[in-house]
Formats: sequence, C-alpha cells, structure tokens
Amino acid sequence: MAISPEDIVPLSQAEARLTELADEVRAGHEKILTRNGEGYIALVDARRLDHYHRLEREHIHLTLLEEVDRGLDDIEAGRTMSVEELRAKYGR
Repeated sequence: MAISPEDIVPLSQAEARLTELADEVRAGHEKILTRNGEGYIALVDARRLDHYHRLEREHIHLTLLEEVDRGLDDIEAGRTMSVEELRAKYGR
C-alpha cells in the first residue's frame, strides 16, 4: 500500500487526532508521524505488524539458507580452512 500525503502527519497534530488516526490505521491506512519535518514513527494496525514480523523472520531464514548454500558450495570447491588456520588468521 502506498503512503499518500494525507498519511503523513506532524507529531504535534497526532496527539489531538489520535483516535481519528487510529481509526484510519485500523481501516487500512498506515500513518507516518513526522518530527521536525522528518519521518519519526509509523502507526500500523497491530494485525499488520504481526504480519511484518513474520515476513522479517522468513527473510532471516531465507538469508541463513543462502549462507548454508554458499558454505556447501565452498566445501564442494575445496575452499575450507582448519580451526587452527582460522585462529591464526583472526588471532583467536
């Protein structure tokens, strides 16, 4: 969903309009609250926030799987080091 100019609200106005903004967010409009003219926080429906957190976890899992795939490629190509070589290289 795209953010429209109406979805950008100065923080100074948000307190007076909080119920109205919350109703709009619940209806599907995310809000960006600004402070000193810059994005400060976002108002997001709690149901969508849970969805965003699930997407973030899925992204982390996919990134880890990509790392595993690269590691397996390194093993197959013989690009490996012993623990002693790693300690010598990184001083641990």
